Amino acid sequence: MAITLQDKLVVAISSRALFDFEEENRLFESGDPGAYMALQLQRLELPARPGIAFSLIRKLLAFNEPAAQRVEVVILSRNDPVSGMRIFRSGAANQIKLERGVFTQGRPPFRYLRPLGAHLFLSANAEDVREALNAGFPAARVLTESVLAGTNYPGEVRIAFDGDAVLFSDEAEQVFQAQGLDAFQQHELSKATQPLPEGPFKPLLAALHRLQQAGTPAMKIRTALVTARSAPAHERAIRTLMNWNIHIDEAMFLGGLPKGEFLREFEPDFFFDDQTGHVNHAAQHVPAGHVAAGVANLLAGR
Repeated sequence: MAITLQDKLVVAISSRALFDFEEENRLFESGDPGAYMALQLQRLELPARPGIAFSLIRKLLAFNEPAAQRVEVVILSRNDPVSGMRIFRSGAANQIKLERGVFTQGRPPFRYLRPLGAHLFLSANAEDVREALNAGFPAARVLTESVLAGTNYPGEVRIAFDGDAVLFSDEAEQVFQAQGLDAFQQHELSKATQPLPEGPFKPLLAALHRLQQAGTPAMKIRTALVTARSAPAHERAIRTLMNWNIHIDEAMFLGGLPKGEFLREFEPDFFFDDQTGHVNHAAQHVPAGHVAAGVANLLAGR
């Protein structure tokens, strides 16, 4: 029987999102790939430190058991194959099982998301993330300046999502950007019983829901919706999730309050948001990623 990843949650991740390769990356971006490769080879026996998305990946892989392999993590990197050796060795040293990787030596790697059937792509490269989103894959640019995840919930994968342009489409955000808050609130109140169209991260949320249902007692998933919406616009968001038959553990309707302090209390392993202001503030408190989707990013020229 042919090997397939079809029944697994598949996460594709770049080396910089998983490990702390910031020092090496500065040499790579200086335009001297030979020196970069030499440094990685020189450090082959030196395991890289965990990066911003490490906690998320480690916990997701904990859903795997000898009799049930539910999660696959694939390194999808602009690195060269020589550097790939260090990445795999760093995984083994940090006790995370990495078996598959694609190394493109400077070329965009996002085109390999389709044969992988990826449910999520995490990268520190903004261009690769935009291309992945344009191709229809949930993707986020990992803010490498984020703080690392906390350690208070070792038995839970904790993930927080913004709503509009992340879990949901940016339909309502378009009204807000064009006509202001009052028009947005009225628009959402009048359509409260109509589910919002799917956003770029709805497939990931659905895959996490399936993983939770088929999971192991050793690891649980706890999700949160953290949105600038407030009453009465909250109702459409809740009804949309009900229509999808997907359960969210916590919902925070903050009405424009800064999200960072609330996220600090939730302590997610990762937070996804489409607006740079929100995600930059969140990164001061939790691991965060920018989802370059929706009208807000178009208007900002990102």
